[in-house]
Amino acid sequence: MPTRLGRRAALNRGAAGFVLCLTGTAFAQTPSPAPARSLRLLMLGDSITAAYGLSRGEGLPARLEAALRAKGRQVTVIDAGVSGDTTAGGRARLDWALAERPDAVIVALGGNDGLRAIPPRNTRANLEAILDRLKSRNLPVLLAGMLAPPNLGPDYGREFAAVFSDLAGARPEVVAYPFLLDGVAGDPALNQPDRIHPNARGVEVLVARMLPSVETLLDRASAARPA
Repeated sequence: MPTRLGRRAALNRGAAGFVLCLTGTAFAQTPSPAPARSLRLLMLGDSITAAYGLSRGEGLPARLEAALRAKGRQVTVIDAGVSGDTTAGGRARLDWALAERPDAVIVALGGNDGLRAIPPRNTRANLEAILDRLKSRNLPVLLAGMLAPPNLGPDYGREFAAVFSDLAGARPEVVAYPFLLDGVAGDPALNQPDRIHPNARGVEVLVARMLPSVETLLDRASAARPA
């Protein structure tokens, strides 16, 4: 027959085991924190975005995503580039592109408007409509500027460039990047033989120059995301 002391020791062991069991269950049922969802960055553009003359992996969206991830940012860059597209084309397919549910958007259109000498007022109207639509969706935007070919004359060139600077200046919510091809345009070593489209080296220059502005855009997207 167990002694009183023995019974007490047995009860203590049982209680301790019960506490350990509860503790283990509590730890087992504590959910691990969910990993942060990757930000989705839509790049609405033309052949520069669509990696004309390059593999997809060498194109601007892919290289921009790689550069952002190398800096520790969980970002997926969605390629919404269509070669030959004008601002009118981008405007027409905007809702289709937004089905990708981006958290932020880079608007990189206008090069083909200049190449086709489309009246700057038309380019302005299309970009305004695109920016208005994105604002209505509360999407942070980076507007990449473009310059017209010099053969169209200085008056056209000034009016065309003013479309982008005016729009960005009038919209504080827009991150302005003055010229998409900054550091690459006009340099044969950084362009394909057509001297219009960046080669793989040129794309790396574009990415390096754009990166600070894109990070500003992503910071705004993170701040705007619901907790």
